[in-house]
Amino acid sequence: MDITTATTVFESLASGIRLDIYRLLVRIGPAGLVAGEIASALDIAPTNLSFHLKTLTQANLLKAAQEGRFQRYRANMALMQDLITYLTEECCAGHPELCGAACPAPICTESS
Repeated sequence: MDITTATTVFESLASGIRLDIYRLLVRIGPAGLVAGEIASALDIAPTNLSFHLKTLTQANLLKAAQEGRFQRYRANMALMQDLITYLTEECCAGHPELCGAACPAPICTESS
């Protein structure tokens, strides 16, 4: 992952509605949902939803598969894993094995 991709992902999630959509699809898992199901679950007007789905799809956060007249949306978990790796690869001065519970408090909180 590069900074341009990371920025695009963050920009597309910088909307409460889009964040809710992505989290819903993560919760649903590989089965995904069609747009009408997403709209119902989150109480979003279909016209408003399509704008947000397009933004998330263009950022590659969602994958859409055609099913007859409908598109089924699924969260792109691989991209999110790449983003998490990108954000944490420099953890503890490039030693991610030291991060988390095993990371000495002064090192982990020094830059906070």
